Amino acid sequence: MDLDWQLVGDSFWPILLGGLSGTIPLSLASFAIGLAIALVMALMRLSRNPAVSFIARAYISVIRGTPLLVQLFVIFYGLPSIGVTLDPWPSAVIAFSMNVGGYAAEVIRAAILSVAKGQWEAGYTIGMSRTTTLRRVILPQAARVSVPPLSNTFISLVKDTSLASLITFTELFRRAQEIAAFSQEFMLVYIEAALVYWVFCLVLSAGQTRLERRLDRYVAH
Repeated sequence: MDLDWQLVGDSFWPILLGGLSGTIPLSLASFAIGLAIALVMALMRLSRNPAVSFIARAYISVIRGTPLLVQLFVIFYGLPSIGVTLDPWPSAVIAFSMNVGGYAAEVIRAAILSVAKGQWEAGYTIGMSRTTTLRRVILPQAARVSVPPLSNTFISLVKDTSLASLITFTELFRRAQEIAAFSQEFMLVYIEAALVYWVFCLVLSAGQTRLERRLDRYVAH
């Protein structure tokens, strides 16, 4: 079957712009908020207070044990039944942020635990409080350890944002759906959308590798 190069050319920019104006901003906003949630949940998991630790464990269990699509639908389609109606953008940001928070919390917790206990003792020795030691000594070291898994989480998030098309949020895949429905060239347009996602992920993977190498300079071997 001959490719419709005219369609490929005409659809490329709308799909790409859908990614740049929808997918990437949604991913960045959700990831930033999700990291804040993850940090709080990780610290709560490490808390010596059983009640606080239980709340964090319950949150992480629910998020990791339910599909992202279900979480998205509960927020966008479910909340209106109790009088809370949200537009597609905030619904998507909330759903993706909560999901990232649940998964990244365990990454951050593991990174904190990977820092040698001697680092805590060193902070206490020079008069730092537990909070100051955590902020100035432990978290910077944990951040370097968590870069690879958190980068993978972000790359996965970029692809997962395609689910936002199901709540009518206009992003990369939503643009592809509109073009495919109009042209009836579903295979061609969807493959083109997949290639754009792939390019995004290649760029992000290259950025991840460069960041890891940059951080590696400050680690003693």
